[in-house]
Amino acid sequence: MTEKSSWLAAVTFDDQGLIPAIAQDADTGTILMVAWMNAESLAETFATGRAVYWSRSRQRLWRKGEESGHVQQVRELRLDCDGDVLLLKVKQEGGIACHTGRESCFFRRLDGDTDNAVWTITDPVLKDPDLIYQ
Repeated sequence: MTEKSSWLAAVTFDDQGLIPAIAQDADTGTILMVAWMNAESLAETFATGRAVYWSRSRQRLWRKGEESGHVQQVRELRLDCDGDVLLLKVKQEGGIACHTGRESCFFRRLDGDTDNAVWTITDPVLKDPDLIYQ
């Protein structure tokens, strides 16, 4: 990308060149995960229709499903009112978005009251992560 496209110029990246990206199941509305994108990953996502993120831990592009096979086909890209958060409405291949083998990374719910709060696991493991990442 030599020249910043006008649509890309509307995106507000942070001081590290990143923007949070929420992946949502396009059919059910379930929030699947949150990741980070940079200009390159966003442009590739738009061009290919496949979710590509920026891995902060690996410091490289992360094409969702490159190891697990759990690819996200992007049906729609949205930008929030401030231009600093993306929403990707996706078709999640294999029904698993989380590296723990669950549909969603948001599988813990805070229960109880302020004196006795506890995180409760609400969603089952659909596939053992050891079998996913062999």
